[in-house]
Amino acid sequence: MTDDHDGRTGFGIRLRQLREDAELSGKELAERLGWPASKVSRLENGRQTASADDVRAWASALSAPEELRDELVSDLRSLRVEYATWRRQYRSGLAPRQKAGVVLEHSTTRLRALETAIVPGLLQTADYARHVFHGLSELHRSPDDVEEAVRSRMRRQEALYHPERQFKFLVTEAALRARLCPPAVLRAQLDRLMVLSGMENVELSVIPADAPLLKATSHGFWIFDDSLVLIETINAELAIRDREDIALYARLFDTYWAAANHGQQAFDFIASLALDLGESVG
Repeated sequence: MTDDHDGRTGFGIRLRQLREDAELSGKELAERLGWPASKVSRLENGRQTASADDVRAWASALSAPEELRDELVSDLRSLRVEYATWRRQYRSGLAPRQKAGVVLEHSTTRLRALETAIVPGLLQTADYARHVFHGLSELHRSPDDVEEAVRSRMRRQEALYHPERQFKFLVTEAALRARLCPPAVLRAQLDRLMVLSGMENVELSVIPADAPLLKATSHGFWIFDDSLVLIETINAELAIRDREDIALYARLFDTYWAAANHGQQAFDFIASLALDLGESVG
């Protein structure tokens, strides 16, 4: 049984106790809420995760105190953050996680991504990705399947060539300067970014180091449609599905987007970095 399932089960027990304290049957509560009785059963037995609106409606139907309603919503938000350690994900190597990404990105119609320390995976060249994966493999002591992981990452990039999908990438100047690979490889990577920025369904913007920001770019995040936010930490990947939290990340993305260089200005910024690298390589 997964941690996520355990959390849903425990939360469902709390909802059931609240209903029982109000001396209502599941059918009676469902009638008050205008729900199918099966939904009440699924929530109480941990077979479905409640939304914040579900919890508010549940508490209101039972005349629960406002403080208890707020506490339940807060606990729900914690439940809706899934935590998957890289140790577990990389147990069989790096490639399986890349293959999972293919499914996710090919089912997404609108992707917004902020990267603060690395070029976004969907925009990486094979050589750049190879150096990144070598570093990850060494850090996490995972099985050496770097070449397979690179091939899978390249397959993920096929999503870019579907014109019905929209991509907005934000990268910091620090991410473009980070020496995760030799200068020649980074130069080729920057050239690749300039090519991709010309695609009609891909917007690539750069946050200069001296850009005024509402909040520091403490970590990167990826927003898939309006249903999922993924955040990578050193030891784990966080998946956030709470609607209000997703909206918070969307607002933050918009503030960073407003502070970034776009279009020709972003292209020229990247070109200047590439030119500097070309001189250092030469």
